Amino acid sequence: MAKDFSTREENYSKWYNDIVQKAELAESSAVRGCMVIKPYGYSIWEKMQGALDKMFKDTGHSNAYFPIFIPKSFFSKEADHVEGFAKECAVVTHYRLKNHPEGKGLVVDESAQLEEELIIRPTSETIIWDTYRGWIQSYRDLPILVNQWANVVRWEMRTRMFLRTAEFLWQEGHTAHATKNEAIEETEKMLDVYSDFAEKYMAVPVIKGIKTANERFAGAVETFCIEALMQDGKALQAGTSHFLGQNFAKVFDVKFTNKDGKLDYVWATSWGVSTRLVGALIMAHSDDNGLVLPPKLAPIQVVIVPIYKSQEQYEAVCEKAVQIEEKLKSKGISVKFDNRQTHKPGWKFNEYEFKGVPVRIAIGPRDVENNSVEIARRDTLEKETYQISDIENKVMHLLDAIQDNLYQKALAFREDNTYKADTWEEFCKILDKGGFIYAHWDGTDETEQKIKEETKATIRCIPLNNKMEQGSCIYSGKLSSQRVLFARAY
Repeated sequence: MAKDFSTREENYSKWYNDIVQKAELAESSAVRGCMVIKPYGYSIWEKMQGALDKMFKDTGHSNAYFPIFIPKSFFSKEADHVEGFAKECAVVTHYRLKNHPEGKGLVVDESAQLEEELIIRPTSETIIWDTYRGWIQSYRDLPILVNQWANVVRWEMRTRMFLRTAEFLWQEGHTAHATKNEAIEETEKMLDVYSDFAEKYMAVPVIKGIKTANERFAGAVETFCIEALMQDGKALQAGTSHFLGQNFAKVFDVKFTNKDGKLDYVWATSWGVSTRLVGALIMAHSDDNGLVLPPKLAPIQVVIVPIYKSQEQYEAVCEKAVQIEEKLKSKGISVKFDNRQTHKPGWKFNEYEFKGVPVRIAIGPRDVENNSVEIARRDTLEKETYQISDIENKVMHLLDAIQDNLYQKALAFREDNTYKADTWEEFCKILDKGGFIYAHWDGTDETEQKIKEETKATIRCIPLNNKMEQGSCIYSGKLSSQRVLFARAY
């Protein structure tokens, strides 16, 4: 399987695309810039959804759903918001088709033009805050802690499956609060939720920080983010949490009577992660043998492959394999027993290795006699013989070890590829190698933009709890009070 698979060193971009397609995660669709997420890829997203959804509900949030269509006038109300998304908006102008008068298929019925154009949501702040106006009158109605799982459209010109597509899946939280402090606390809390998810489920270490004004979400007062480092040395923004202040409440006139009996505008947050996390998962852990998945997000955690030569052996091996399967399932482990006789064991080994299944169990006639199995780890490709007795607990411990090993490996990679630069020459030299760079910046938009134009590197974030230290900006030479995190990014 996947004999023509590229290596990371040969062509990292092709290596990534090969994994997406050959591991049957997704494929290009008939619509330019869009993708079809295939069952195996979608099942990874479902695992992510399940874990995140529980984390959201454990922090008091409930799910709701809002329209995919947003009146164009809503976007016009918040200047920064419309400017930030205007170039990416898909617009609905008509609501009917008709037959071409000369029989040349269907054409737009010009008489069915909408009174007001509708934007296919690139994000939902505007439609949600228009709705919240009817939900909120008093401080007793607050807080509102709502999340929605949805699709959004941002008309990207350069696309790559999972990382950047015209349509993608995500969740977006939208909360309303009585005070500024409550809203800021919510923003930071959800950043911690994303950080915990990335590190404990995805096994991807992240740096938490604040975006600069240039990189801030359109319409936000402050944007918090988590940044991860991929194996090619590029950064990937893995999640954002926005403190919106009272901007959207003022635009949509969402007021409430506070505890003092006075009218005030509501304080807001929004936060989200998307299917780009599947792309992050691929690039953080996979190798030249294919996909590597952390056990907590693997659709199949363990695959059992029978080894046999005769039908009699097949039946005996399958009987023992079913017993193992039941033991593992009793512990909540996701198991696939591949008893297909249409494919040889070697082909199956290659298939599941390429698809990143964390643990593979092989069992043959000799194993049945010895009451043992051969277990292969996907993360290290090591094989070991295990006794079947207490196999369920042994595999549980092994899955935990694989999860931890993937995190530690990714953390070590990040540490080995994180640098400090004190001069412009040093900065540019490190950039060519790839990785995170801590460097001084004078705090101006002008310098930030010039660095981006000349190097394609951006300030990924100003790390939280950053150490204050005096220095000189690598570009302008002006005084700086702290280092910020630079990298080229997806």
